[in-house]
Amino acid sequence: MSHARRAAAVALLVAMGACGKKTAAADPVARGAAAYAKYCATCHGPQANGYAADNSPSLRTPSFLSTATDAFLRAGIMRGRPGTAMAAYGKQSGGPLDAQDVDGIIAFLRVGGPPRVELPAHPAMGDAAAGKSVYDALCVRCHGTPLQRSSAVHLANPVFLSTASDAFIRHAVEGGRPPTSMVPWKGTLTSRQLDDVLTYVRSLAVPPPPVPVAPIGPNGPMLGPRQPRVGPIVLNPKGRAPDFGKLKEDLYVSIDDVKKALDEKRRLIITDARAPSDYSSLHITGAISTPYYESSSLDDLPNDGTWVLAYCACPHHVSGQVVEELRKRGYKHTAVIDEGIFAWQHKGYPVVAAPSMIATPAPPIVPPAAPLPVPRGIAPHPLPSPHP
Repeated sequence: MSHARRAAAVALLVAMGACGKKTAAADPVARGAAAYAKYCATCHGPQANGYAADNSPSLRTPSFLSTATDAFLRAGIMRGRPGTAMAAYGKQSGGPLDAQDVDGIIAFLRVGGPPRVELPAHPAMGDAAAGKSVYDALCVRCHGTPLQRSSAVHLANPVFLSTASDAFIRHAVEGGRPPTSMVPWKGTLTSRQLDDVLTYVRSLAVPPPPVPVAPIGPNGPMLGPRQPRVGPIVLNPKGRAPDFGKLKEDLYVSIDDVKKALDEKRRLIITDARAPSDYSSLHITGAISTPYYESSSLDDLPNDGTWVLAYCACPHHVSGQVVEELRKRGYKHTAVIDEGIFAWQHKGYPVVAAPSMIATPAPPIVPPAAPLPVPRGIAPHPLPSPHP
């Protein structure tokens, strides 16, 4: 199946509704296409080209698909990438996907893709200090630091480093991810320098947080909106309405304005548009869970003129979908919290965090940071614009 036919299949499954669900139940690829369209396409794009939101990477470049194992893909989907917009979508953690859904998504991604390539073992045995010099010159502007994300995959992510092999990382650095902005560094860097970079990246690994486990009720995992809410929906119910003035682009309100409204005890509702697994790990104090893929999670929100604010980690992609749905339903006062949950957290504004929650890196800087100076002996490599 070509990529064009794959995209057509996704559209057909969505249009078929209940009939499509029956087809998906019998066919793993169809099941995966339906799940991908509902949960993944919003960030990774309808054809998995990436960059639809929060710099989500392409999942269909030949160099990636040919070398990513099913176990690596499965861990990425089920466990997510803590501290980023990639949630843990596995049901065990409070996400919406069971094992068959995840296997279906992997099967869907592989249809029409390159054959799997078994990479030879390539352990990290370079010089981490020398690798850091190269990384700071050529990689940090896109891949960030342990404390700061940027525009590409955050290589210091503990779940990524615990599931990606040395050979997988070395291959990506050497051969790039054409046609994305990740260019091949073979030829620009020596084999020794490539090994040094790999060793430095591997040195960033810290123990990943434990796999989050959703609270278990009498009917299995408690998945947020399907259970009675705990705590109030409306914050400061006796307060006055906030005065946000004119919204940016008629949609966005800044985190500072929201914090000011909370400090002034203004009446409002804050909704978390991410998967319940992310909400359980970290959320704004007083927020309720309304996953972007479950419109029914909005059914109990009062439509009485109270301001309803939505946020996510994209920083405002899936929260925009929630606000769009609210406006379709006739809610008069709605807005997206512009900078998202991680910017809110890094400002020191109040959050509820799980005890196992690791320190999250700062969100990407906008606009992207300028390239750092290249140390002597390392030639800079031009970076093309990201593939749309």
